Amino acid sequence: MSSKEKFFGTDGVRGVANQGIITPEVALRLGQAAAQVLVWGAASRAADRPFAIIGRDTRRSGQMLEAALAAGLNSAGVDVELAGVVPTPAVSYLVRDRGAALGLVVSASHNPPGDNGIKFFAGDGYKLPDATEAALTEIMLAGGALPEAERRAGGEIGWARELTDAADRYIAMAVASMSDLGEQPLAGLRISLDAANGASSRTSVEILEALGADLKAHHRSPDGDNINVDCGCTFPGVLSALVAADGSAVGISHDGDADRILMCDEGGSPIAGDELMALVGCHLLETGGLAGKTLVATKMSNFGLDECIAARGGKVERTDIGDRHVINRMREIGANFGGEQSGHLICRDQNTTGDGILAALAALRVMKETGRPLSELRRVMVAFPQKLVNLRVKAKPEVGRLAAAPLIAEVEEALGDAGRVLVRYSGTEPKIRVMVEGKDADFVGAKADAIAAAIAEEIGE
Repeated sequence: MSSKEKFFGTDGVRGVANQGIITPEVALRLGQAAAQVLVWGAASRAADRPFAIIGRDTRRSGQMLEAALAAGLNSAGVDVELAGVVPTPAVSYLVRDRGAALGLVVSASHNPPGDNGIKFFAGDGYKLPDATEAALTEIMLAGGALPEAERRAGGEIGWARELTDAADRYIAMAVASMSDLGEQPLAGLRISLDAANGASSRTSVEILEALGADLKAHHRSPDGDNINVDCGCTFPGVLSALVAADGSAVGISHDGDADRILMCDEGGSPIAGDELMALVGCHLLETGGLAGKTLVATKMSNFGLDECIAARGGKVERTDIGDRHVINRMREIGANFGGEQSGHLICRDQNTTGDGILAALAALRVMKETGRPLSELRRVMVAFPQKLVNLRVKAKPEVGRLAAAPLIAEVEEALGDAGRVLVRYSGTEPKIRVMVEGKDADFVGAKADAIAAAIAEEIGE
């Protein structure tokens, strides 16, 4: 592993399974490194025996990497509870519920089946701060070998056991979050669910059914190789078609590990993250439930979100891209709701990370409390025209050094305070994202295409 190689992306470690940095060998060393930094770096050897929780999504490579992580932790004297197939937010919850020292999730989220990754949660259920990721990276780039003195023997070697009620605990928490609305508050509401053949194939189904929904569940038969294949929240047209075919009032779609969400209204029109944040955030403002009257979003969110929140006496705080940054800012200011345009929504009163089903329940709660359909509720936000172009790239030079940099600056100057340009590389894929936003749709579209074309000519695949 090169010292120049970036180890952590925007959300854990990710890549092609069984290649590069997503191999059993690396996973084993990463488990050992996690024990050094997250367990023994904060606890004495005489402390109560620490344990970690590992969950995974439905990919073929999941058990392979799960076993390697567990072996690494065990060799460093950390016990492991195997949660099996559960959503990423379930592990965040279980770490706190069970009193674990840390949590790990084997998942590549919305990526194709051949990819995989490893996500981390500290003992408080939150994703790791930058300093902790840096400490892990330093160990891994140095080879990641566990020093002989840190290798345990005899009764100090950790064990690995199944946490057989992991999914049940998470389901119970989600159902209980709606208990103030009465028994089966979703009774009679027809919902189409696309579980992406992923980690929510059981949990979201049982949660919605327990709440009384007339559920039509789809893509909930994972076989190891069909996760996110022509389904899930990155395929909004699929959910739209399901809502129309089922005659549903609501559509809900997750990604492979169910920390993200896409919803559709009764007409099959997709409702992305910004609109969901707007309709939930405005309702929370109106009912006194938005802590500090502040919603936290990223630089990618549409300015229309700021306008509708401000119109109701609130404000939007913006962070760098990545739900980890959103959550960190929420903790700093005591905010209880926020998220990303991509569909990572954080309902911090219930969980400490982006949670697809809790986000869905937040929107369904607004429907229940107002008696209005999503098609009406979404009108609370009027989006600025925006165009996003994703390009695959063969290299990732600094954006400021691209030949397109002068054009980007020119467009920014023309937009002034009535728009913006964001050009950034994906932290998990070989892609660059070009986003232009402003009040003139024709100008926005033309300039986004022009910037993307200039970048494609220089570094496009």
